[in-house]
Amino acid sequence: MTKQSFDPPLIIKAIESSPTDFDVSAQALVDLKNAGVQQSVMEAMLSAQAKKPSSTVEAAPSAAPAADAAATDLTKPLCNAAGGCLLRESTEVPLKFASDLNSKTAHEGDPVEFLLDSDLKVADSTVVAKGAHAVATVTNAKKAGMMGKPGELSVQIQYLSVGGNHVRIRGTKGKEGESKTGATIALTVLLGPIGLIKHGKNVQIPAGTPLTAYVDQDIWLAPLK
Repeated sequence: MTKQSFDPPLIIKAIESSPTDFDVSAQALVDLKNAGVQQSVMEAMLSAQAKKPSSTVEAAPSAAPAADAAATDLTKPLCNAAGGCLLRESTEVPLKFASDLNSKTAHEGDPVEFLLDSDLKVADSTVVAKGAHAVATVTNAKKAGMMGKPGELSVQIQYLSVGGNHVRIRGTKGKEGESKTGATIALTVLLGPIGLIKHGKNVQIPAGTPLTAYVDQDIWLAPLK
């Protein structure tokens, strides 16, 4: 119903009157959130499912209910034996430039490589080790021009490599407007004037310059051993 652009209040009324058993497992809730389903709709599903009669077959005790409950509390980190660890959307990803970048020599379409500057953790479990590679692409590069016009340098931040997986990342903490995944972000916006070194009015960023990105959506990752 969300994909058909029904309003959340109407979806909630349909949930409340439906005899359907809803899947409110941890992974199902994450999938719904990634699909754009509003939290009020997910809460209605949880409430409706809780009011339904219990199954006649008593399930064996397990850690799953506790994991599901933790997944609905977006303020708590989550790791479990079955699903791994849930890396939350908006988690900070500390990066640093792997090599120098200059608006005078960069070209549109050039790849920009970053290195993870410290381990990414969920609770006490490391899910991505320091030194992992992240990728961006130059989307605008203009060298300094006449009449004192400064150089320009913008990038599109894309992903962090984790084994064979790509964790989508973005340039700013929020998801609205220019901060959405795939948006072109000027490095003067990401780093600020203190983080940039201008040589002859070209934007020059030395290797090792820090940059903070953010996880774009919740993702389950296996903890490192």
